[in-house]
Amino acid sequence: MFHSSTQRRYWTFRNEDELSRRRSDANRKFRCKVVANGKVQPNDSFLLEPHEELMICKYYEKRLLDFCSVFKPTMPRSVVGTACMYFKRFYLNNSVMEYHPRIIMLTCAFLACKVDEFNVSSAQFVGNLRESPLGQEKTLEQILEYELLLIQQLNFHLIVHNPYRPFEGFLIDLKTRYPLLENPEMLRKTADDFLNRVALTDACLLYTPSQIALTAILSSASRTGINMESYLSERLMLKENKASLSQLLDGMKCMKNLVKKYELPHPEEVAALKQKLEKCHSPELALNTNIKKRKGYEDDEFIGKKPKMEEDEWTDDDFID
Repeated sequence: MFHSSTQRRYWTFRNEDELSRRRSDANRKFRCKVVANGKVQPNDSFLLEPHEELMICKYYEKRLLDFCSVFKPTMPRSVVGTACMYFKRFYLNNSVMEYHPRIIMLTCAFLACKVDEFNVSSAQFVGNLRESPLGQEKTLEQILEYELLLIQQLNFHLIVHNPYRPFEGFLIDLKTRYPLLENPEMLRKTADDFLNRVALTDACLLYTPSQIALTAILSSASRTGINMESYLSERLMLKENKASLSQLLDGMKCMKNLVKKYELPHPEEVAALKQKLEKCHSPELALNTNIKKRKGYEDDEFIGKKPKMEEDEWTDDDFID
């Protein structure tokens, strides 16, 4: 199904350079738009550069995963993966200076619950925010206001293929067709850790779900000293197709490097960038001309922020009651 999916045709890219170009284009287009509107000057210091936008996205993507990890009822991994993919796709073509990632990340999670048929009501969803009933209502208004925008910016491509199903498929295959590995379940924990780390990278925009799942399993095997080359060459029938085998191994190596080199931005960097971001979204500038801001947005209370507490001091418990 993946090979005929919109994910493969429209949201799987050749390399990291292509992703960088798209993000730079989104930054440039937004800058041109607000300069043309006379709201800012081209050299205004608070405007974010593409690499700064990427750091902001990394920060809020981690917050998205943190929010999902403590969600009640427990959110299935497929929903989390879908929400994360929506977030990545949205900011390939949009700027954080125009659409604040705090509300976008919640809208991604809310939409993912619907698409993946995780049955939670809107009241249940915002109930996971540590906020007053009035604050939760304002949050929900914002989510519903941005939901159609998100769907449009995703080009209505809402079905996401995550690596979790092929991962389970590979484990079943190992149990039934690869007797050299006595207990494939021993690979699960380390492989799960790899999948959690790779979810923060751009791997889902560059590789197929089955490639990601297989890399997780082989990476786990490698860490425990198990050689699974015979599984690739014999069970996956790549022995006679050296080109495909070489391509697969190269992709796995690149994916591992993505995980290895990934770094979350330092808190000091985030604090400085968030000041610039809040300037972009300040009422006096109102650079976002596409969405009518409702009362409460400018107060920045809709993400469960405790009174008089800095966002950098949040803990996971700040997302829930």
